[in-house]
Amino acid sequence: DMDTRSGGVYIPPFRLRQMQENVLGEDQSSPEAQRMLWEALKKSINGLINKVNTLNIKNIIPEIFGENIIRGKGLLCRSVMKAQAASPAFTHVFAAMVAVINTKIPEIGDLLLTRIIINWRRAFKRNDKQMCSTLAKFLAHLTNQKVVDDNLTLEMLTLLLDKPTDDSVEVAVTMVKEVGATLNEVSSLGLHAIFERFRAILHEGDLDKRTQYMIEDLFLVRKSKFAAHQPITEDLDLVEESEQITHEISLHDQALDAMKKLDFFHVDPEFQKNEDMYEQVRKEILGDDSDAEVDEEDEEDEEDEAEAERQQEIHDMSEATKTQLRRTLYLTIMSSLDFEECAHKILKGPIPLDGKEDEVCNMLIECCAQSRTYLRFFGLLGQRFCMLKRVYQDDFEVCFKTQYS
Repeated sequence: DMDTRSGGVYIPPFRLRQMQENVLGEDQSSPEAQRMLWEALKKSINGLINKVNTLNIKNIIPEIFGENIIRGKGLLCRSVMKAQAASPAFTHVFAAMVAVINTKIPEIGDLLLTRIIINWRRAFKRNDKQMCSTLAKFLAHLTNQKVVDDNLTLEMLTLLLDKPTDDSVEVAVTMVKEVGATLNEVSSLGLHAIFERFRAILHEGDLDKRTQYMIEDLFLVRKSKFAAHQPITEDLDLVEESEQITHEISLHDQALDAMKKLDFFHVDPEFQKNEDMYEQVRKEILGDDSDAEVDEEDEEDEEDEAEAERQQEIHDMSEATKTQLRRTLYLTIMSSLDFEECAHKILKGPIPLDGKEDEVCNMLIECCAQSRTYLRFFGLLGQRFCMLKRVYQDDFEVCFKTQYS
């Protein structure tokens, strides 16, 4: 039964593949074949979004365009938002990916922004600080990438600071740190008004001391011209200014439609026609296969040359690599929801850990020491690493001796 999630009978994988091939071989426009292709599209999009990072983004984006993301734009937007909520530390990567897709298929950028705004308004009404902060960070980076106009950011900050609470001010501070450098360039007067509101809140003195310290720290960040919070890193500056498409959308627009129906399968009467149309779009974006093969060969040659250069510079870059590793570890530990997710992210991170296990142990102890009270999260995370490799046990012993001596 192709219309249900499960038929209730176990089918061996090889037999299931045979059945699928038979269905697809008969007529790809049939409802059964369309459903199978839809499930394959959903699985492919989720897989690509979940593995994108700074190092492979240039390779992942062509693969995304290789899928019919016009048909699966609802799936794509849902997958991006889910991945960003699970890994806020990679928000800048998702924003860069969306910026590239938006230059070729602007309707996807518009749909994603609409859903972010609707979800943020809902979270704001429910006082859901975590969701507000996560989505605000996403919008900040989309503003940095010129996917959305800066007026939306200013509207959001104005609303957060209109009736300030500790949570709303904390979300606003986090957002300004991410987008402040961009606002300083494109809307200095708007940014000045926001900081004047921060100053007034600080003088009122009604908020918690911790929140007041956050505002004071934000003024220091502004004084340094947001030096530690660059809007776009060199690796993620993928869109030429002439190709940028910026959406103008208001936070208070009540006519926004999230189009949730796009997330679910529907039979398309003109399935083959639409598939052929997307094939033409795909060729316009990626070029013919022959061109792609030539480009891949060129990219491989460039990667080989870059790898050779990196091998030559590896000794000079040891200190920079150590700093980058510590920064990545800190962000991963502090942004993870549970110890299992954290361990997985650290082990699968962009920087190999071979020979650097002691840095993992040191950073885990330092993060634990920052907490006001002991959290089981750190103990369980340390236990997980010790179970994986004996070297972690030895390194923890050395680290504890150093800490207590």
